Amino acid sequence: MISKPYLLEFLPEQPNRLVSYWVAGKLIHISFAIFIIESYVFGILFMESYSNASFFWIIFWGVLFGFSFIHIFLVLADGWSRFQDYKRAKDQLFLYGFHNKIINQYAGSQCQRSAFSTAAKELGFAKETKEHFYNLGYRWYHFIPDYIMKDPFFFYKKYFLKRTFFETYYKPKFNFQQLYLELRYK
Repeated sequence: MISKPYLLEFLPEQPNRLVSYWVAGKLIHISFAIFIIESYVFGILFMESYSNASFFWIIFWGVLFGFSFIHIFLVLADGWSRFQDYKRAKDQLFLYGFHNKIINQYAGSQCQRSAFSTAAKELGFAKETKEHFYNLGYRWYHFIPDYIMKDPFFFYKKYFLKRTFFETYYKPKFNFQQLYLELRYK
Protein backbone atom coordinates (compact mmCIF):
# COMPACT_ATOMS: atom_id res chain seq x y z
CA MET A 1 0.00 0.00 0.00
CA ILE A 2 1.37 3.40 -0.95
CA SER A 3 1.22 6.04 1.73
CA LYS A 4 0.29 9.63 0.96
CA PRO A 5 3.18 11.17 -0.97
CA TYR A 6 5.28 13.59 1.02
CA LEU A 7 5.64 16.13 -1.80
CA LEU A 8 2.15 16.08 -3.27
CA GLU A 9 1.55 19.82 -2.87
CA PHE A 10 5.12 20.94 -3.71
CA LEU A 11 6.01 18.96 -6.81
CA PRO A 12 8.38 21.02 -9.04
CA GLU A 13 8.19 20.92 -12.84
CA GLN A 14 9.42 17.56 -14.09
CA PRO A 15 11.85 17.08 -17.00
CA ASN A 16 11.47 14.60 -19.83
CA ARG A 17 12.45 11.01 -18.97
CA LEU A 18 15.29 11.03 -21.50
CA VAL A 19 16.75 14.15 -19.90
CA SER A 20 16.62 12.44 -16.51
CA TYR A 21 18.25 9.32 -17.98
CA TRP A 22 21.09 11.43 -19.42
CA VAL A 23 21.66 13.49 -16.26
CA ALA A 24 21.44 10.52 -13.87
CA GLY A 25 24.17 8.66 -15.75
CA LYS A 26 26.14 11.49 -17.35
CA LEU A 27 29.57 10.05 -16.49
CA ILE A 28 28.49 6.62 -17.65
CA HIS A 29 27.28 7.95 -21.00
CA ILE A 30 30.52 9.86 -21.52
CA SER A 31 32.44 6.65 -20.75
CA PHE A 32 30.28 4.83 -23.28
CA ALA A 33 31.28 7.29 -26.01
CA ILE A 34 34.95 7.06 -25.04
CA PHE A 35 34.91 3.24 -25.19
CA ILE A 36 33.29 3.32 -28.63
CA ILE A 37 36.01 5.66 -29.91
CA GLU A 38 38.73 3.58 -28.26
CA SER A 39 37.34 0.37 -29.74
CA TYR A 40 37.32 1.92 -33.20
CA VAL A 41 40.89 3.22 -32.94
CA PHE A 42 42.27 0.06 -31.30
CA GLY A 43 40.43 -2.07 -33.85
CA ILE A 44 42.11 -0.24 -36.72
CA LEU A 45 45.53 -0.55 -35.05
CA PHE A 46 44.89 -4.24 -34.35
CA MET A 47 44.01 -4.89 -38.01
CA GLU A 48 47.10 -3.00 -39.20
CA SER A 49 49.37 -4.96 -36.86
CA TYR A 50 47.67 -8.19 -37.93
CA SER A 51 48.43 -7.45 -41.58
CA ASN A 52 52.07 -6.70 -40.68
CA ALA A 53 52.28 -10.00 -38.75
CA SER A 54 53.99 -8.43 -35.76
CA PHE A 55 53.17 -10.81 -32.91
CA PHE A 56 53.85 -8.32 -30.09
CA TRP A 57 51.69 -5.59 -31.64
CA ILE A 58 48.91 -8.04 -32.51
CA ILE A 59 48.69 -9.05 -28.85
CA PHE A 60 49.11 -5.48 -27.60
CA TRP A 61 46.41 -3.90 -29.79
CA GLY A 62 44.19 -6.99 -29.53
CA VAL A 63 44.13 -6.78 -25.72
CA LEU A 64 43.38 -3.06 -25.80
CA PHE A 65 40.63 -3.57 -28.38
CA GLY A 66 39.08 -6.41 -26.36
CA PHE A 67 39.21 -4.38 -23.15
CA SER A 68 37.51 -1.34 -24.65
CA PHE A 69 34.98 -3.37 -26.68
CA ILE A 70 33.83 -5.37 -23.64
CA HIS A 71 33.54 -2.18 -21.63
CA ILE A 72 30.98 -0.80 -24.10
CA PHE A 73 28.53 -3.44 -22.89
CA LEU A 74 29.53 -3.15 -19.24
CA VAL A 75 28.94 0.60 -19.34
CA LEU A 76 25.53 0.09 -20.98
CA ALA A 77 24.56 -2.36 -18.23
CA ASP A 78 25.83 0.03 -15.56
CA GLY A 79 23.80 2.88 -17.08
CA TRP A 80 20.68 0.71 -17.00
CA SER A 81 21.29 -0.12 -13.34
CA ARG A 82 21.84 3.52 -12.37
CA PHE A 83 18.58 4.50 -14.08
CA GLN A 84 16.80 1.89 -11.97
CA ASP A 85 18.43 3.50 -8.90
CA TYR A 86 17.23 6.91 -10.07
CA LYS A 87 13.61 5.74 -10.43
CA ARG A 88 13.66 3.95 -7.07
CA ALA A 89 15.24 6.94 -5.29
CA LYS A 90 12.72 9.34 -6.80
CA ASP A 91 9.80 7.23 -5.60
CA GLN A 92 11.33 6.95 -2.12
CA LEU A 93 11.94 10.69 -1.88
CA PHE A 94 8.46 11.46 -3.14
CA LEU A 95 6.81 9.11 -0.68
CA TYR A 96 8.88 9.70 2.45
CA GLY A 97 10.77 12.95 1.97
CA PHE A 98 14.47 13.46 2.55
CA HIS A 99 15.89 11.03 5.12
CA ASN A 100 19.45 9.93 5.79
CA LYS A 101 18.39 6.29 5.71
CA ILE A 102 17.26 6.68 2.10
CA ILE A 103 20.22 8.71 0.83
CA ASN A 104 22.83 6.48 2.49
CA GLN A 105 21.72 3.57 0.30
CA TYR A 106 23.04 5.48 -2.72
CA ALA A 107 26.26 6.91 -1.29
CA GLY A 108 28.60 4.06 -2.24
CA SER A 109 29.66 5.18 -5.70
CA GLN A 110 29.83 8.32 -7.81
CA CYS A 111 27.33 6.86 -10.28
CA GLN A 112 24.80 6.06 -7.56
CA ARG A 113 25.27 9.48 -5.98
CA SER A 114 24.68 11.04 -9.38
CA ALA A 115 21.48 9.02 -9.89
CA PHE A 116 20.22 9.97 -6.44
CA SER A 117 21.20 13.62 -6.87
CA THR A 118 19.24 13.78 -10.13
CA ALA A 119 16.13 12.40 -8.45
CA ALA A 120 16.60 14.73 -5.48
CA LYS A 121 17.05 17.78 -7.70
CA GLU A 122 13.87 16.98 -9.61
CA LEU A 123 11.95 16.87 -6.33
CA GLY A 124 13.50 19.96 -4.76
CA PHE A 125 16.05 18.28 -2.47
CA ALA A 126 19.24 19.27 -4.33
CA LYS A 127 20.70 21.41 -1.54
CA GLU A 128 20.04 18.85 1.21
CA THR A 129 21.51 16.06 -0.92
CA LYS A 130 24.67 17.99 -1.74
CA GLU A 131 25.16 18.90 1.94
CA HIS A 132 24.58 15.32 3.09
CA PHE A 133 27.08 13.84 0.64
CA TYR A 134 29.55 16.55 1.67
CA ASN A 135 29.02 15.69 5.35
CA LEU A 136 29.64 12.03 4.55
CA GLY A 137 33.03 13.07 3.13
CA TYR A 138 32.31 12.77 -0.59
CA ARG A 139 33.69 15.38 -2.96
CA TRP A 140 33.44 15.84 -6.71
CA TYR A 141 36.70 13.93 -7.29
CA HIS A 142 35.63 10.74 -5.46
CA PHE A 143 35.13 8.52 -8.49
CA ILE A 144 36.34 5.21 -7.03
CA PRO A 145 33.43 3.36 -5.37
CA ASP A 146 33.69 2.51 -1.68
CA TYR A 147 33.52 -1.25 -2.28
CA ILE A 148 36.73 -1.16 -4.33
CA MET A 149 38.59 0.38 -1.42
CA LYS A 150 37.14 -2.11 1.07
CA ASP A 151 37.46 -5.35 -0.91
CA PRO A 152 40.07 -5.83 -3.64
CA PHE A 153 38.27 -9.00 -4.84
CA PHE A 154 34.97 -7.21 -5.42
CA PHE A 155 34.77 -8.44 -9.05
CA TYR A 156 34.06 -11.94 -7.78
CA LYS A 157 31.16 -10.98 -5.54
CA LYS A 158 27.63 -11.81 -6.66
CA TYR A 159 26.34 -8.62 -5.06
CA PHE A 160 28.72 -6.48 -7.13
CA LEU A 161 27.61 -8.05 -10.40
CA LYS A 162 23.92 -7.80 -9.55
CA ARG A 163 24.05 -4.27 -8.20
CA THR A 164 26.35 -2.88 -10.89
CA PHE A 165 25.32 -4.62 -14.10
CA PHE A 166 22.16 -6.66 -13.55
CA GLU A 167 19.85 -4.46 -11.50
CA THR A 168 16.27 -5.65 -11.91
CA TYR A 169 13.76 -3.44 -13.66
CA TYR A 170 12.09 -0.99 -11.32
CA LYS A 171 8.60 0.11 -12.33
CA PRO A 172 8.02 3.60 -10.97
CA LYS A 173 5.00 4.03 -8.74
CA PHE A 174 4.24 7.47 -10.15
CA ASN A 175 4.20 9.25 -13.49
CA PHE A 176 5.77 12.48 -12.27
CA GLN A 177 5.19 14.47 -15.44
CA GLN A 178 1.50 13.63 -15.47
CA LEU A 179 1.21 14.25 -11.73
CA TYR A 180 2.87 17.65 -12.11
CA LEU A 181 0.44 18.64 -14.87
CA GLU A 182 -2.56 17.46 -12.84
CA LEU A 183 -1.43 19.47 -9.81
CA ARG A 184 -0.60 22.53 -11.87
CA TYR A 185 -3.93 22.68 -13.73
CA LYS A 186 -6.07 21.60 -10.81
